[in-house]
Amino acid sequence: MSGTAVLAAPQSTGDVPVIKYEVYTLQNGLRVIISEDHRLPLVAVNLWYNVGPANEEPGRTGFAHLFEHMMFQGSKHVPANAHIGMLEGAGASDLNGTTDFDRTNYFETVPSNQLELALWLESDRMGFLPDRLTASNLANQQDVVRNERRQSVENEPYGIVEEGAFHLLFPKGHPYYAEVIGSHEDIQAAKLEDVRAFFRQYYAPNNASLAVVGDVDPAKVKALIEKYFGPLKRGPELHKPNVTTAPIESERRAVITDTVELPKVYMAWITPSIFKPGDADATVAAAIMGEGRSSRLYKSLIYDQQIAQSVVVKQTSLILGSIFSIEVVARPGKTPEQIETAINAELDKFRTAGPDEKEVLRAQNGIETAIVNGLQRLGEFGGVADRLNMYEHYLGDPNYLSQDLARYRATTPQTVKGFATQYLQNAHRVVVYGIPGEKKLPPEVPKPAPPTAAAATAEGVNVDEPWRAKPPAPGPAPTLALPTATEFKLPNGLTVLFAQRTGVPVVAALLVVRTGSDANPASTPGLANFTAAMLDEGTASRSAPQIADDVAQLGATLTTGSTMDSSSLTTRALAKNFPAALGVLADVALHPSFPAAEIDRQRASRLGSLVQQRENPELVAQRALVSALYGSNHPYGFIEIGTADSNKAVTRDQLQAFWKQNFVPNNAALIVVGDITEGDLRTLAAKEFGVWQPGTPAVPSLGTPQTDPARLIVVDKPGAPQTQLWLGAVGADRRTPDYPAIQVMNNAFGGTFSSRLNLNLREGKGYTYGAFSTFVMRKSAGPFFALAGVRTDVTGPALGEMLKEAAAMSTKPLTEDELRLAKDNLVRSLPGDFETDQSTASSFSTLYVYGLGLDYWAKYPALINAIDGNTVRAMASKYLAADRLHVVAVGDKAKILPQLEKVDAAFGSPEIRDADGNLLK
Repeated sequence: MSGTAVLAAPQSTGDVPVIKYEVYTLQNGLRVIISEDHRLPLVAVNLWYNVGPANEEPGRTGFAHLFEHMMFQGSKHVPANAHIGMLEGAGASDLNGTTDFDRTNYFETVPSNQLELALWLESDRMGFLPDRLTASNLANQQDVVRNERRQSVENEPYGIVEEGAFHLLFPKGHPYYAEVIGSHEDIQAAKLEDVRAFFRQYYAPNNASLAVVGDVDPAKVKALIEKYFGPLKRGPELHKPNVTTAPIESERRAVITDTVELPKVYMAWITPSIFKPGDADATVAAAIMGEGRSSRLYKSLIYDQQIAQSVVVKQTSLILGSIFSIEVVARPGKTPEQIETAINAELDKFRTAGPDEKEVLRAQNGIETAIVNGLQRLGEFGGVADRLNMYEHYLGDPNYLSQDLARYRATTPQTVKGFATQYLQNAHRVVVYGIPGEKKLPPEVPKPAPPTAAAATAEGVNVDEPWRAKPPAPGPAPTLALPTATEFKLPNGLTVLFAQRTGVPVVAALLVVRTGSDANPASTPGLANFTAAMLDEGTASRSAPQIADDVAQLGATLTTGSTMDSSSLTTRALAKNFPAALGVLADVALHPSFPAAEIDRQRASRLGSLVQQRENPELVAQRALVSALYGSNHPYGFIEIGTADSNKAVTRDQLQAFWKQNFVPNNAALIVVGDITEGDLRTLAAKEFGVWQPGTPAVPSLGTPQTDPARLIVVDKPGAPQTQLWLGAVGADRRTPDYPAIQVMNNAFGGTFSSRLNLNLREGKGYTYGAFSTFVMRKSAGPFFALAGVRTDVTGPALGEMLKEAAAMSTKPLTEDELRLAKDNLVRSLPGDFETDQSTASSFSTLYVYGLGLDYWAKYPALINAIDGNTVRAMASKYLAADRLHVVAVGDKAKILPQLEKVDAAFGSPEIRDADGNLLK
């Protein structure tokens, strides 16, 4: 195996996928983009509105995002909380709304026979949202959004550090000053008339573009769009925000304390606006400086000097001025001053000499591969509908894909150096240190008294039509033709699963081994994960940096990892580069050398990660809960990375022995999906894996979980603005006959947005940004989790509601609508699991690891549809019984303990533990 990959040239014009589409404008100003694509029986509906924080008035920060939430609260013909439920029941596989600085978008991918439902829903809230607006649902969403702020900014490690950087980058009053989420004060100050005025001004057809992409007949789509959107009134003519972003003339600095374990340095500059000259150079510069293991800052700070835990560099491209940012978290024992000095040294080199041609080529290949790979998806972020709409939004021209790629190809070492010299000067930047200390938050903004109940004000903008009152019936159900795998074996026992997919020139490969953390010795949790992490840290012919460079030069990705049931290596590349990418994967899987120096580097990184995990309340809760459920003698009692002690103790001999015994072809499957023929794959597989020698893998012996008698555990995080509240129990294994019934039961309980748990805690009470539940099914019985990040002052009531909903699953039968929604969502959304090469390979991997058979997904709908309400109640009684549940609460002990002690005496006295799970006296 050669230690050097052949340099891959950027795509030629002929390599760019052609997106056939039609674009036109309705009389009311709505821009419409239609693209016919029959890869799967799916259709993506994607709406972009030309409004975001860039359009907010002073004192109304976060309003555009709050309004996005209001768009899901029902409209004249759609009851409250029904919008998402209807789409979930229709089988939506991608469903959301998001707000960015310069736009707000809404999207869903649905089975093609449900297109009319999606258009009915989107047109109804575009035309008739004010008809159902009430003070009550505004107050509810203010609670939800404030909980989102607590969860994503205030309780998130370094969240207030990044916010502090934005406060330095932009002056108060600038639309980008408060980020997207805004402040508690401004969110709470919003009035119902503000919402109505915002709707009238911005949510009109002439301020939006609609993309419909997928398995459609364009003529029929046009007729439906005219029917649903054509009658809606044009809104006022809008002008671009009259905002000038002043340049930074001298360096701005701040030190912000946060309840974190490790210091972080955040640097940022204001750079050219999106799609303007210099924007592409900035993106290429970001990739060279900090994208992956081949980047300069990774090699210098993480690999060579070993002073940093993580590096992120990115160009956030925006209309009113983009942001080039560098974020580096220090290793334990290192200071932000050391980190800044090291960053400055690399910036000086970059500005002085610029990048070389190889680095620019590497960045170009990675950017282009990422863009092309995204086109496998019809919708969601970066999918075809989203990309067409993005080009329409920013440029007024959906036909920009080839030009977009061309602007990256046009970058050179000289242009990238020119960008760095002009924009990345120390005098033009913001530098923020995030250091361990007290989390200083503004005074709590009180929540006002609940509004009095009142009927919705019939303040319509558009003329109603009787036919809008009833949801459209679905069309004939499309044939469920899911991708199927072709199977063959090499003489050494390696199973190969293959599915050819044409249309987008990419290929994904997944090499999965049927041994994972379940084979860890009791004394060495984390061994499987450590072994997987070492695979790409050096081979007999390549060093770790060479592996990173070879992969990046191909524009490919290579990742390794483990679960409790398996270990895996994955790669993704353009079809023309896939043979070389698979060659690197094979070298890494078959010839790892486990260099001692790389083991020490990886050990230090893993120990740093464990330190970081102590600052993440969700990870702390998960670790405490699995420990309580399974104990220290069961592999499931630990998270994948293991413990600090086990990572310190692991030896090279142990790592090499684990790999040698378990990474054998008769214990593995190579799964390849994408634009490649079976004949070519057979040749490649034999070439790269034919010499792999079979062996005798370990047979894990999982003992009985030693469940902790303590059923209420509190982990103290003083000053936390939110409590991570988790319920847990030992669940079921993946091959249990109960699997279909558990899936239906969990969907109704907490597995969807429209589940009982989420509708109660989020939409009913406003306690949380979201509540959900899941069964983690493995070869042996994995854990069940139900969780929510809740406002500190309602921790006790929230736990009471979670327990009440768990009990009601066996005492309060599902309604016919609930049962139908839970089943329809599982069955109808199934094609969405096969939308990309990567997701298809993952689905096939599940079949291999658990021995389910290649026809499993074809049989799955019948298994789900056979479940009735009595079976759901039986599953709830079996798996959600109160005496099986444990509770973990991670939050401010002084504030939450008195609340928790009042909830249920059956849980006994709470145990107080630290973030590592140690019992505190």
